[in-house]
Amino acid sequence: MSDASSTWNPYAPLAASTARALGVGAVLAVLVLWAVLTGFDLVSPNKLPSPWQVAKAFAYLVWDGENQRSLLWNATIWSLGRVFAAGVLVVAIGIPVGVLMGASTRVNAALSPLVDPFRSAPVVALLPIMVMWFGIGEWMKILFLYAGAVVYLIPLVRDAVRAVPQAYWISARDLGATPWECIRLAVLPLAMPRIADAVIVAVSVMWTYITVAEYVNAREGLGQLIQNARRFSAMDQVFAGIIVIIAFALLSYHLMRWIKGRLYPWETRV
Repeated sequence: MSDASSTWNPYAPLAASTARALGVGAVLAVLVLWAVLTGFDLVSPNKLPSPWQVAKAFAYLVWDGENQRSLLWNATIWSLGRVFAAGVLVVAIGIPVGVLMGASTRVNAALSPLVDPFRSAPVVALLPIMVMWFGIGEWMKILFLYAGAVVYLIPLVRDAVRAVPQAYWISARDLGATPWECIRLAVLPLAMPRIADAVIVAVSVMWTYITVAEYVNAREGLGQLIQNARRFSAMDQVFAGIIVIIAFALLSYHLMRWIKGRLYPWETRV
């Protein structure tokens, strides 16, 4: 097989070492470009701090020797707690609603007009409304993260259930199962890998909204840390905070992918 056919073939296997080399190469290329732009003053430091400035700011956030504290540790714990609490709500409510919509055309017809439009709605615009309804405490921040993620999870879960071939439902019915037993014992187990993918997407969405959720009256948090740094024009700390959020988003993504692989080992690995 030629190199061109291997490159443009989504089913062609790729060695793990090759995948790692390509990924590391891409990251290094971005870092080199970043260093060139800042090292030769092609971009103002007020707009784009250099990689070494960001590294220095990161070290300061990890441990502030003057005040004997870690700003980054406190901020990370608060943000992780909010994402976790919102994630529990998203899974506890979003999955059952999505399963019901996928299992019943009547339920889907009733709820789809209430769920589907919000996937395209600007969730950030709901922040002032949620502040009026729920105040400026922790509950509002968690509910905002929940609202931003559940509107994606429910339709994805519904689609995962409906993607299971009808033949499995019919086979279970022929064996004497009730309609709901067909869903619970035949359809739902086959939909679970895609439902797990939906949960991964929902958690990733929450990380994209964490800075907005922590914009209002947050005592601690990565978003609050970034907002404070921006007020004092400390762009190196802003970039350090953004990189930390990206790192935790990637870490949670790969952790959930690993858990999914252990729970559903029969799923084809891409």
